[in-house]
Order: sequence, then C-alpha cells, then structure tokens
Amino acid sequence: MFDLNRLRALRAVATHGSVTGAAAALGYTPSAVSQQIAKLERETGSELLDRQGGKVELTPAAWLLAEATDEVVAVLERTRSRLEEQRDQPTGRLVLAAFPTACRGFTTAALAGLAGRHQALDCRLVESDPNRAISLVVRGEADLAVVHDWHNTPLTLPASLSVAELGEDIADVALPEGHPLADRDVVTPYDLREERWIGQGPEAMCHEWLVRSFSGLGVEPDIAYRIEEYASQVSLLAAGLGVTILPRLGRGALPPTVRVVPMQPAPSRRLSAVWRSQADRRPAIHATLAALREHWPI
Repeated sequence: MFDLNRLRALRAVATHGSVTGAAAALGYTPSAVSQQIAKLERETGSELLDRQGGKVELTPAAWLLAEATDEVVAVLERTRSRLEEQRDQPTGRLVLAAFPTACRGFTTAALAGLAGRHQALDCRLVESDPNRAISLVVRGEADLAVVHDWHNTPLTLPASLSVAELGEDIADVALPEGHPLADRDVVTPYDLREERWIGQGPEAMCHEWLVRSFSGLGVEPDIAYRIEEYASQVSLLAAGLGVTILPRLGRGALPPTVRVVPMQPAPSRRLSAVWRSQADRRPAIHATLAALREHWPI
C-alpha cells in the first residue's frame, strides 16, 4: 500500500513543475518533499524524478502514480462524505481558503460559529487569493474556498467544482483629503482618467478589473504603486500619494485624511464559495456554507 502523503507530494511536483513549487503549495520544505518522493521510490521500486541540470522531469512511472493519486483522492473523498452522512453531523478536518478581506470581513466569524456548534469538526483557514484558492481546492489541499470576481472580470471555474453565491461587495473610490474630487457626491472613470493609482500587481484580479474599467476611454490607468494588501494601500493613500479603489468588505476604519466617494457605474465584486463536486454530500461542506451565509455582513 502506498503512502498517500507521498503520493500527494509527487502529484504536487507534477502540478507545479518543481520540488520548490510543490513545497510552497504543500507548506513543506523542499527537503521534506524530496524525502517523501525518495521514500515513494523505495516503496515502488521505480525512479520517479529525472533530475538534469537543475530541472526536474517526471518519469513515466511517476506520471502513472500522479494520475492514480487523483483517482484515489476522489474515492477517499466520496467515502468520507458517506461516513459523515452516516454520523449525520460534520466531522473530521475541513480546510477553508479565503482572500484577506474575506478573512477579516466574515470568514473568521463563520469559523468561530462552526467551532461552537460542531466540536467534532476541525476547521483550518488558509489565506489565499482567488486564483490560488481555486487551485488548492482542485488539488484537494483545501476543501472549500471563498473567492470573488469583479463585474467586468468574470472568474473561470473548472468543471469539477460546485459553486454557491454568497453576496455582492461594492467598492468605492478613496482619495486623500484635499483632493479636487474628494467632496464630490459621485465620480466616474472619466473623472479619474489622469490619476496616479495605488493598486495590485498584474497577476491580481483587481488589477485586471482596474485596467478594464478604463479601456472604454482608451486610457490605461497609471498604477504607480503596486501594493497587494489594502491596509498598506491605505497608508500610501493617507500620505497623499495616489487614489485607489476600496471594497467595503473588511474595510475597517479609515484615517481622517482619507475620503471615500461612490463611483458610477458602481464597481462590485461577487463573492462565492467553491468546493469539489464529489464532496457535494459532505455535511461539513453544508455546515460551512450555512455559517458563511449567516455571517455575511453586507
């Protein structure tokens, strides 16, 4: 019988293309991943990784095992769902992935509620952007994820996932005190076409949303400061270094030197929960969804 953790380590190398990438995804050190695969090689009597010049290639035997791992994980997940159904209560470990403002805004309260109601359920939380969170769920490294997509930047979900909408989060324009637009009742993209922006990097969904918002004007926004976390964006904003878009979810109190003005058309992002469809019948999934909806703040 092969060790499932070693199979998962090999599958992560297949997915990420390197031992380092697999280690980052699994939360291990590269040395730990290498040790897991070395033990699996001894178990199977097969060479699994072909290391040449710093690159790692999976052997045919490794690809066979990686594909089999997906089948094994699917069978185990269906079995776990049936066991929970027999007990008629959420049990075991559930890993939830959520992006930072969702963690602050409502998932923490949802997990606290779950802990109070279901002592047999061991909930874990991983902070992750939506695209990475989806990958974690697909690979079985997370059971459920809270994700978002903007009104003009839809999220593409794999066919293997189920989805349930949680709500809509409106965003506003935030400007430094004294900015010529700070006292306006509403602003438009045209009003903001020449601003210096505080935003996220090109790999982030929020970056793509900002670029698309100005595409109709033939303008590319000048993103002078690429900052991932909203709290850091607010610090630059308070210093008068630019303008930004702030979602209302998890926003918290703003400094007195910051003004918030609604934008028209109003930018919004849709929040959803996603999970593997093969776990549809798992009571822990349904309990977590109920808790997320109960604590949705907007």
